[in-house]
Amino acid sequence: MRKPSPAPSRTARQDGDATRQTLLDMAGQVFAERGFADATSKEICSRAGTNIAAVNYHFGGREQLYEAVLVEAHHHLLRLEEMLAVAGAELAPREKLRAILRGVVQRAAGPDAHWSARVMIRELLAPTAYAPALVHKAIAPKAMVMLGIVSEILDLPPDSPGLQRGLFFLMAPCLSLLMAPRAMREDVFPALGNDLDALTDDMLSYALAGLDALAARYR
Repeated sequence: MRKPSPAPSRTARQDGDATRQTLLDMAGQVFAERGFADATSKEICSRAGTNIAAVNYHFGGREQLYEAVLVEAHHHLLRLEEMLAVAGAELAPREKLRAILRGVVQRAAGPDAHWSARVMIRELLAPTAYAPALVHKAIAPKAMVMLGIVSEILDLPPDSPGLQRGLFFLMAPCLSLLMAPRAMREDVFPALGNDLDALTDDMLSYALAGLDALAARYR
């Protein structure tokens, strides 16, 4: 009887996880610089210090790697685990919304540059065939959490048109922060980066005024 193959050692699994993460990070940088059409597996693997077969082994191909990069980029900007923790915390609904917006503002307008913002901007401005995967795997689960929080604030059901439109409008300032060139934020609107807590509070005040107006209309 043939003996079963031994299970991979913990060290081997850790090495594999590390290689996968390195590929993901290097791919994010290359896709951010060149876009999906012009990025090559050869360059990604060269930067990652792996052979070209690693892309197929860990992701199944360049297309699947790009899909994973999109999901990772959105995860960097807005983490589902953090959102779920906030949603389940003993906080008033408006404080929950502020906590989530604070995280988005920190990553979108903070001083630390990351490839995720550039990848997301490219995909938003010129959607690829992998945009649906981004929606289903990253955006939709987080939207459900946000719908629950905003539903508490407005006392409207999640399927209310006013609630759904309000949530969409709520995220528009976050996208503006993400897409605004750093030079514009630093030179034209320096207040956007000077005090992120004040920026969060102002964004929240602006958003809640609109949400309250919608709630009054749709109740």
